[in-house]
Amino acid sequence: MKLDALMTIILVMAFSNALAQRSPPLPEDYFVIEGDTIVNSSIQLKEVVLFQPLKFYNYDEAKRYVILRERTLKVYPYAKIAADRFNILTERLEQIKSKRKRRVYLKRIEDFIYEEFEKELKKLSRSQGRILIKLVHRQTGETTHNLVKELRNGWRAFVYQTTASVFKLSLKDIYSPETVYEDYLIEDILQRAFAEDRLERQDTALDYALDSLYQYWKENKPNFTTLKKTSSR
Repeated sequence: MKLDALMTIILVMAFSNALAQRSPPLPEDYFVIEGDTIVNSSIQLKEVVLFQPLKFYNYDEAKRYVILRERTLKVYPYAKIAADRFNILTERLEQIKSKRKRRVYLKRIEDFIYEEFEKELKKLSRSQGRILIKLVHRQTGETTHNLVKELRNGWRAFVYQTTASVFKLSLKDIYSPETVYEDYLIEDILQRAFAEDRLERQDTALDYALDSLYQYWKENKPNFTTLKKTSSR
């Protein structure tokens, strides 16, 4: 065999061996996830929620929103826990037929709520207590006043030892983001916090459309001077 033919065969074999060791080319629209051998045709991205920018007339209005946001973020977890406890309580009570056993169970719930939340909730300011009462309505669909009527014994600790102990509050307050601008701002704060994973999402028990809220208040935003001043401690 001639030398040049031998060299050609060697080069072809070496080139073929190099190709065999390389990964096959991937289509341009494919992605390789780092640390994984799976080839995907797309990358799963986290859902991004876009909110309409809020517009404020001046610095004081913007500051008031920030204060409202801090108060809402603080009391929302209590309202969520209240809704969770309320759902568990009502489901359990439906299964208890004996009046005596119902009283015993309600007393246990009362003691639990008192021991777990009473000290913390007593630290709330009047403004925080007012927001909490509204959010309890948002989460349960019932005003705090109605909850007392329905579950007077078992709910007594949560109401009388906490929110009701903050004077000059109405337990009949409702959450109405469709008609009250501050409630709309609270809803906006909650939705942004849910999207950012700052708060654990819990769907409202009330019926209103978020898109409609944003559109309505965009067109009917009250003047800053007409807004009721947020009470402080």
